[in-house]
Amino acid sequence: MKKLESREDIELLVNSFYEKVVKDETIGFFFKEIMKVDWEQHLPKMYSFWETILFGQMSYKGNPMQKHFPINEIQPLEKHHFERWLALWKLTIEENFTGENASMAITKSENIANLMSYKMEMARKK
Repeated sequence: MKKLESREDIELLVNSFYEKVVKDETIGFFFKEIMKVDWEQHLPKMYSFWETILFGQMSYKGNPMQKHFPINEIQPLEKHHFERWLALWKLTIEENFTGENASMAITKSENIANLMSYKMEMARKK
């Protein structure tokens, strides 16, 4: 196990995570069927997002919450979807990394998942 401490580590984490996601029966269809994700565009954004979150590099520019509202209108993003996303993220971290930044990546992801789940639910109630 190694520490999570570089952009290269984030790339490994994100790539390994999305390998699980696209195969997952609970959330994979969002990426493959609903949004038909262009991975060449999406992955670099995710590298920058997590680099900003974990290392303060400020390489990410965007509003991830806003990106999810249109998806939520097509197919509800429900609590169990965020729980599955979180479980796959934690598993990927635990398989590859240790240390303070790995722990912080889990804590930050829990906060993100809880906030997004809440906001998507509220948006459906409007």
